[in-house]
Amino acid sequence: MIMLVSLRHGTRYLYDRPVTLGPHEIRLKPVPGCRTPVPSYSLSVRPAQHSIHWHHDAAGNNVARVLFQEKIPQFEIDVALTADLAPVNPFDFLVSPGAERFPLAYPDTVRPELQAYLSATENGVQLQRWLMEFRASEKPEGRGTIDLLAAINGRVKRDIAYVTRMEHGIQSCEDTLGQRSGSCRDSGWFLVQALRHLGIAARFVSGYLIQLSGSAPDAPKADSAELHAWAEAYLPGAGWIGFDPTSGLLAAEGHIPLARAATPALAAPVTGSVEPSNYQMQFSMSVQRL
Repeated sequence: MIMLVSLRHGTRYLYDRPVTLGPHEIRLKPVPGCRTPVPSYSLSVRPAQHSIHWHHDAAGNNVARVLFQEKIPQFEIDVALTADLAPVNPFDFLVSPGAERFPLAYPDTVRPELQAYLSATENGVQLQRWLMEFRASEKPEGRGTIDLLAAINGRVKRDIAYVTRMEHGIQSCEDTLGQRSGSCRDSGWFLVQALRHLGIAARFVSGYLIQLSGSAPDAPKADSAELHAWAEAYLPGAGWIGFDPTSGLLAAEGHIPLARAATPALAAPVTGSVEPSNYQMQFSMSVQRL
C-alpha cells in the first residue's frame, strides 16, 4: 500500500545587520539507502548569491556545502520532499547465529570498521550506576540480543522523561541522569553510550520523524513532522537497526534518517561559522497527505 506524504521544512536566520558567513554544511537530505522511499527531494538556499556543492562525508551522509559570495542580512534553507510511509515491519531482519545472544561476537573482519562506534566516550558515576542496575535487573548474559536491545531502549524511555529543549548541543549522560529528562537528542546519545558500554556498536542518528494520525493507538491526533534523533545498533547479519528511546520503539517507516555518525556533532543538520552578531531563528515544518 502506498502512503505518499509531502513534507516542507523551512529555517530562517535573521541577522541584525549584513554579516559574513563562512562555509556552511547542510545535512538535510535523506541518507543513501534510506528504507523509506523518497520519490522527490529539493533543497533551496537563499540569498541567491551563493554556490552549493554536494558530497558524501566520511560517514556516507549527503552534505550540501554552501559558500557565500558577499555579506547577507538573512540566510534561508527550504527542504521539500515526498515520502512513501507504507507500513513496514521493523523486525524484518535476520541476525547472524553468532550474534543472536548477548554478548555479541563481532567478526574480526568488521571490528576495525566498527571501532568508532564501539568506543564509549562517557564514563561518569551515574552512568555506571545506571548500567549496573540495568545488568542486575535484566541479566543480559545469554539473553536474546533483540530482546535485550528492546529492554534497554524501553528502560531509557522509562528513566529519561522527554522534554523540548531549545538550547544548542547535547547533554552529557551525567546531566541527563541527574535531571532524569532530556530532549530526543539527549536520550539518543545516552542510548548510544549505554550500548557501547555493553559492547554493542552504536551510532547517533538525526532525521525527520513523520507521524500520521490514526496509524497506531498512541498516534497523534493530527499528522505531524519534526526534526528528531535516535540511535542505531549494528547487528551482524541484520546491519544497522534503529531504536528510538523517546518512544521506546524500533525505528519504522516514519523515521527518515538525514545523518548518521559516531558523534552528534558530525550529524548536526546545519553547521557553519558567522561573524559575531545578533540573530533570530525562525522554523517551520508541515506535512500533508497526497
